[in-house]
Amino acid sequence: MGWSTYFAFIFAAINTLTVTYYLAIQNYPFLETIFPTFEQYIVIVILIGIPLLIGIGYAHYKRTLAFKSETDITAEANPYNRRNIVNNTISSELAIKNLELLIKLAKKETIDDEDLAELSKLHEKYSKLSKERTFSNNVDLKFLKENITNT
Repeated sequence: MGWSTYFAFIFAAINTLTVTYYLAIQNYPFLETIFPTFEQYIVIVILIGIPLLIGIGYAHYKRTLAFKSETDITAEANPYNRRNIVNNTISSELAIKNLELLIKLAKKETIDDEDLAELSKLHEKYSKLSKERTFSNNVDLKFLKENITNT
């Protein structure tokens, strides 16, 4: 993991810098006046490139729909990932409902018919979902589209 993530990236960057300098910049005199030495080229590229890449990465994750689209595609393409998202959503919803009821009981309030009806509705909804879904059908995907995403 470390090799493929970190060392490969570093070696690719060194390779790109070396190739672009010695094959491109040295062959064009006007570029050689901007970058007279390889070391100056590296410093200039690092000073401009790293902040630029950080800005592009930030925009990719926070300011554009590109990352959301990638995440949606991953959920649609991978049934195991999709199942995990659905399971976490169901668990969160049930945990919140359980806490609401626990707070009521702690305050010595009674659980009324409205609470029982909501519990029955949740039980029916998730029992039906549990019986219908498999990794080979699209029940989880349908659940995601109806309950989680804005599509």
